[in-house]
Amino acid sequence: MKILGQTVRIQNKALIQQALTHRSKGKNNNERLEFLGDSVLSLAVSQYLFDHFPQLTEGDMSRLRAQLVKGKTLAEIARHYDLGNQIKLGPGEIKSGGVNKSSVLADAVEAVFGALLLDQGFDFTQHYVLTVMQPWLDAIDPDEIGKDAKTGLQEYLQKHGYQLPQYETVAVEDTDNEPTFVVVCQISELHKKTEASGKSRKKAEQKAASQMMALLTDG
Repeated sequence: MKILGQTVRIQNKALIQQALTHRSKGKNNNERLEFLGDSVLSLAVSQYLFDHFPQLTEGDMSRLRAQLVKGKTLAEIARHYDLGNQIKLGPGEIKSGGVNKSSVLADAVEAVFGALLLDQGFDFTQHYVLTVMQPWLDAIDPDEIGKDAKTGLQEYLQKHGYQLPQYETVAVEDTDNEPTFVVVCQISELHKKTEASGKSRKKAEQKAASQMMALLTDG
């Protein structure tokens, strides 16, 4: 059968059916397979980064891995390979548009990896994971690692021709005898605003910038 763009000869088809069954459909769902899939995904990506980027530190590899295995990326993978049409959902989840939910799609991708681990073994599944993810692995830019959120947001906006963000401290709260700064990050041109707090103005601005970046790129 073809799944996530790859043709696989499945020995135990029940495993794949389970991987594609959301918990809203019944007890024999993909939740436990997600657990396995998450682990094999993390290990496969970790080894890929270790082998292909010898110049990166442990921290750099950890940050890159986090970007590659997060739910948003997995949902992109599911949409790229049109996995949503293969997922079995309960009536309620269908009505609520579950087939388009990033969480449902990401969980199914992990569950497929978990099912293949049981059906085909680690070596096959590792190769499968990396083949599925190749477009995302090819897009890795080591030079982007380690940039702080404010710098990353500024470069993103400049690249797309938008005005730079404005930061404003809207409150300084006293929490347990320590000041907590509340900062708003605003891009008036895009009618976007985020708010975050931190133990320093700088930390609050970084958090607000990170939230703004997520707001701009998650849509």
